[in-house]
Amino acid sequence: MTTALRPRRSALYLPGANERALQKAASLPADALILDLEDSVAPGAKATARDRVAAAAASGVYGHREVAIRVNAPGTPWHADDLRAAAEAGPDAVVVPKVDSPDTVRRTVAALEAAGAPDRTAVWGMIETPGAVFEARAIAAASPRLTVLVLGTNDLAAELRAEHVPGRAPLLTALSLVLLAARATGRSVMDGVYNDVRDLPGFEAETLQARQLGFDGKTLVHPAQLEPCNRIFAPAPAELDRSRRIIAAFEEATSQGRGVATVDGRMIENLHVEEARRLLALAEAIGGR
Repeated sequence: MTTALRPRRSALYLPGANERALQKAASLPADALILDLEDSVAPGAKATARDRVAAAAASGVYGHREVAIRVNAPGTPWHADDLRAAAEAGPDAVVVPKVDSPDTVRRTVAALEAAGAPDRTAVWGMIETPGAVFEARAIAAASPRLTVLVLGTNDLAAELRAEHVPGRAPLLTALSLVLLAARATGRSVMDGVYNDVRDLPGFEAETLQARQLGFDGKTLVHPAQLEPCNRIFAPAPAELDRSRRIIAAFEEATSQGRGVATVDGRMIENLHVEEARRLLALAEAIGGR
């Protein structure tokens, strides 16, 4: 799997049975699109939605956007057919709900490869249960094809019997454990959705929290959430300016035989330089779109 830096600030779920939504997505400023066959599709519409989503994913109309197909969960009547259709369509990724163990990842990868999925098609594993949270590191390391962990915060909150409250105190332990698992294994990690599409101030607060915690981006349920999400997860001009000054100061210090430098009164070490370079590379990748 490729390890090239790819912005994943925003990943918008699109109902696979809604042809108009699939068409409109080609003009939306999302970093990633998740064409959904699971929660947003009624049982009687699953087969039709599968054909529609596979055709959309294979069409090439979404340009630079990362295109993923969310299949139905393992153990459902639609899972195997979804995987076969996704493998044939060859999207950038297949999003798998209810991943609860490394074996689930390995079985998914085996099924995709048996159905002829191209090497570029990654797996995104959804962490939605307490058991999956405890297995997150093993899940992330189960296959090179698994490149992203996605929090399923609605299902997780339900299983925890937790309330949805500002600040998400009931979920912070789980969020942190999954984030740690992703960073320990070199995977990306996406925060879960914010349900109230009319509450943009609440959405912005939760998105800022996700960035501050260390998430790469957030999954979304409505196009109105795209602008604030992209803005919050993009490096701000002041951050980029400081990053450039950090790199310059450290390079000057190194050339003089010193291992540390000072910028804005703060000591700078190599770890700060690495983060500065990451932010500049992210901004370049975003700007390249």
